[in-house]
Amino acid sequence: MLDFLLLPLFLRVLPFAAPVPAPRPALVRQTPAPAKELLAWSASRPLTWADFKGRPNTADPLHALTTANIGAQIGCQDYVFSANVLATFTPSESWVKSPHTESVALLHHEQVHFDLTEVHARQLRQKLKTLKFDCEHLQPAFNNVMKVAIANWQREQQRYDVDTNHGLNLIKQKTWDDQVLQRLTALQAYAAPAPAAPGTASSSGQ
Repeated sequence: MLDFLLLPLFLRVLPFAAPVPAPRPALVRQTPAPAKELLAWSASRPLTWADFKGRPNTADPLHALTTANIGAQIGCQDYVFSANVLATFTPSESWVKSPHTESVALLHHEQVHFDLTEVHARQLRQKLKTLKFDCEHLQPAFNNVMKVAIANWQREQQRYDVDTNHGLNLIKQKTWDDQVLQRLTALQAYAAPAPAAPGTASSSGQ
């Protein structure tokens, strides 16, 4: 059996102009917590079992756990709204219980969880293209949009696991495979730009 761990929304509101740093008290040193490794969704880079680096819960009946999320960075410059939305996978919080459970079918079920996260990220990018935000009152309006988007994403992730019996119902799994692929294709225009290689221009990912 499989499950999908849903995380709270990761939201950072960043002005696109450089902020003025706040003064720090004298003689106080702050050590930032190490940033978690995140894998951005990519059509050319599917998940592998090596990406599941978390410590499994041996008391849990599940064979694997995927931690994915939808994150957003937003801001305004010259009263023009801009947003960067990413579907991400967290290796340190995703796990597979043991080597003998690392089947192709199980990994595929987990990948579709991640693909479905990208579907909802693309839907959010599409919606944000059509909305007009008041940059002087940005946070409350944007938070309302995000709450709806995240709730829809969570509900569909749960429905996916229930409908496929965590990937054990192969007929239902194939139905979801096809539907998710069709939706990714239909929303291709809202794919996140692929990261550019050094010295090259960026291009759109699938």
